[in-house]
Amino acid sequence: MTFRIIAAGKTSHQYAKTGIAEYLKRLQRYGKFELIHVKDGDSESVSKRLLEAAKGSVIIAMDERGKEFTSASFAQQMQGWTDDPTIKSVSFLIGASDGHTEALRQEARLLLRLSKMTMMHELALLVLLEQIYRGQTILRGEPYHR
Repeated sequence: MTFRIIAAGKTSHQYAKTGIAEYLKRLQRYGKFELIHVKDGDSESVSKRLLEAAKGSVIIAMDERGKEFTSASFAQQMQGWTDDPTIKSVSFLIGASDGHTEALRQEARLLLRLSKMTMMHELALLVLLEQIYRGQTILRGEPYHR
């Protein structure tokens, strides 16, 4: 199973770069986790690039209209994807600042919201990685999640 996080634009803030690198490093012990950046732009062009990069994957769109999970229920959702023999990869898509297109939302198996609050994309990426890591530790009964 490969988990991909595909995000529009590059990370520019040092605190975000440091945190993202740390969680990607931690996640490597749990499987294959990749971070892919696509060129930023308007929602139409970014959504097309995101869908192209996620081709062949189960698509999870990070979206303000999405479903919220607890950390434990998100861990169970990830376990479900891992246990499904028809799923080879899951791609989490973080779009342009003006959001995803309706066409991308229709392609997604799940719309996922991290919070009711708005946050910049770099922070959303960091929070998503932390929650994926937290989910992996929950599934293994490790002490990170308390």
